[in-house]
Amino acid sequence: MIEIKEVKTAKQRKLFVDFPTKLYKGVKQYVHPLRSSELELFNPKKNVSFEDCEAVYFLAYKDGELVGRIAGIIQRLYNKKVNEKRVRFTRFDCINDKEVAKALFESVENWARQKGMNIVHGPMGFNDLDREGMLIEGFDEIATFEEAYNYEYYKDLMEYCGYSKEIDWIEFKLTIPEQIDPKINAVADAVMKKYHLKNAEKKSKSAFIRRYRKDIFHLLDEAYGPLYGVVPYTDKVRDQVIDQFRLFISLDFMSVIVDENDEVIAFGFGIPSLSEVINKYEGKLNLKSIFPLLKAIKHPIELDLALIAVKPQWQSRGVPALIIREMLSSFIKRGIQTCETNLNLENNVHIQQLWKHFEHRQHKRRRSWIKRLDKESTLEQVNEDK
Repeated sequence: MIEIKEVKTAKQRKLFVDFPTKLYKGVKQYVHPLRSSELELFNPKKNVSFEDCEAVYFLAYKDGELVGRIAGIIQRLYNKKVNEKRVRFTRFDCINDKEVAKALFESVENWARQKGMNIVHGPMGFNDLDREGMLIEGFDEIATFEEAYNYEYYKDLMEYCGYSKEIDWIEFKLTIPEQIDPKINAVADAVMKKYHLKNAEKKSKSAFIRRYRKDIFHLLDEAYGPLYGVVPYTDKVRDQVIDQFRLFISLDFMSVIVDENDEVIAFGFGIPSLSEVINKYEGKLNLKSIFPLLKAIKHPIELDLALIAVKPQWQSRGVPALIIREMLSSFIKRGIQTCETNLNLENNVHIQQLWKHFEHRQHKRRRSWIKRLDKESTLEQVNEDK
């Protein structure tokens, strides 16, 4: 017997957050999210996205045993952007049982209908910096701590539940060279001189964030705004994102290019790979884990490229070479050996062209699935009429 329960109590919230720890026990490629951050997903006082979102959370039980979970999100800013009535699903995890998966998705779909929505898609979070995409390729690769891992059978579950591909993201593993290609230096020097550009001054982390945070988020909205799944960052979301990443940010791995008026036209930053240390402590931040975590942040050999963006009008003027040179200089100086790119939409050619400057390989692929509930209803009516 399968039973679906909506998450209401503190105990249920902990069960929801901790279920993947049980499901992926012994799977070395799975990386625990930060448990404290996941618990904040439920708290409107800490998750400022609730000002523009509505969410629901479900747990699945089979014969009394917890076997799955899923959440649904109405992201009103995104629905306004695309002029559609969508619900995002997120945090879907499930045993290899098609009926359990079907019961979970039907719960989100019924909630969507009750809210007047007619499309369910995902996995997508509250915003573009939340976890998104379901792993389709790269199951033998360890996840970064910012992204989700899932079993290979999830694809079959999605298709059984009536979902089809909407779009894919691809990811790359980059090998950092021992020295910068002279061609990159030549292009960067020429572009700097021609357009009177410079690297932003980096005296202290606090001063840097204070000076450039607003410009960086404006650039993010401009560069990423038209892309799939992206929503504008409100002031409160910006503050929350900075608070979440502040501990992991190092100015050594931050590159900001400004024009002669000190306005940001491009930036990129990486954060130390924390997968192994976070896994060791199952995503829990406490006195036992904080010192190993700080050590991993201070002495990394691998980075996760969190974000990289160039103002659209500067993308064809050689500015990407400035970002590549600045970041490579720091990576080489700090002894970084490899980097993992952030998720790249499969049709985002501009970002993928940056990786041609590295020895690279595509090692992961993620998918966003979609199901149109209005079409489903139409098909059901046709079948009944027959």
